[in-house]
Amino acid sequence: MKRKAFKRWLIPLGSGLLASLAGCSELTVLDPKGSVGVAEKHLIATATWAMLLVVVPVILLTLFFAWRYRASNRNATYAPKWAHSTAIEVVVWSIPAVIILFLAILTWKTSHELDPYKPLESNVKPINVEVVALDWKWLFIYPDLGIATVNQLAVPVGTPVNFRITSDSVMNSFFIPQLGTQVYAMAGMQTRLHLIADHAGDYAGISANYSGAGFSDMKFRTLATSQQDFDAWVQKVKASRTPLSMDQYAKVSEPSEKAPVEYFSTVDPKLFNNIIGKYNNGHVTDFTDPSCVTKG
Repeated sequence: MKRKAFKRWLIPLGSGLLASLAGCSELTVLDPKGSVGVAEKHLIATATWAMLLVVVPVILLTLFFAWRYRASNRNATYAPKWAHSTAIEVVVWSIPAVIILFLAILTWKTSHELDPYKPLESNVKPINVEVVALDWKWLFIYPDLGIATVNQLAVPVGTPVNFRITSDSVMNSFFIPQLGTQVYAMAGMQTRLHLIADHAGDYAGISANYSGAGFSDMKFRTLATSQQDFDAWVQKVKASRTPLSMDQYAKVSEPSEKAPVEYFSTVDPKLFNNIIGKYNNGHVTDFTDPSCVTKG
C-alpha cells in the first residue's frame, strides 16, 4: 500500500518541479554579453564542475549502499564491529582537500582579475557614468557629456564604461546580469565598477538588494549600441527641455514606484559629489578603498 501511495504522489510531484523550473529558463547570468560576464560565467562553471566531483559520487554511493545493504539482501557482508579503514579515510579526506585547494586558488586568482576597481584593458577611450540609487529608480549622469537619464543607460559596444556609484537613500546594489558584477551603493560613499558590452542589445538592469516597497519595480534598461547610434541617443537626450539642476533633482529624488524613463539635457556638474557630500560634511568616502581614506 505504501509503495502504491508513493507512486501516486511521485508523478504530480515531479511534474510540479519541472513546471517550477520552467520559470528559470531565462538565466541571463549564464548568457553574458561582455568580457567581465564571460569571465564570471567560466568561474561559475568551473567551480560547479569541481564541486560535482564530490557531490555526484556521494549521492550515487548513498543510493548504492542503501540498496546493497538492505535488510532483505542476505549476501551483503555483515560486519557490526567494523570501525576503520585507512584506505577509505585517505580517499574521503584527500579528494575534498584537493578540490578545496583548487577552488581556493581559483577564487583568489579570479577575484583579483575581476576586481571591480580594476580598469579594463582597451585601446578605446572609456566613457564615465555616475550612478545614483534612489527610491525606487536609478539616476545616470554622464559628466563628460553633460546629460542625465532616469532608468535608462546607454553605452557604445566595445567601449569600457567607468562607473562611480552611490545612493541617496538606503543601501542598494547595482547589477546588470549580462554584463557582470553587482556592486553595492551606500549613502555618503562611492564605489567603482568597470564593465564593457561586447555585443549590441537591450539588457536588463536591476536592484539586487531589497530597499523597500518599490524594490520589485526598481529596474532599468541598458542599451548597448554602435557608436553612431549612441551619438544619436545622446542628441536625443540633449533635445530634452528639462535640465537637471539641484532644484530639479530634489523633485526627481522623491520616492516613486514604476518610474518612467526621463531625459535631462543638462546636469549640474557638481551634482554627484553634492549627493555624496551631504551625508559627510562635503567629503567623498570611497568605501571599497582598503585604506578607507576620506577623499575631499
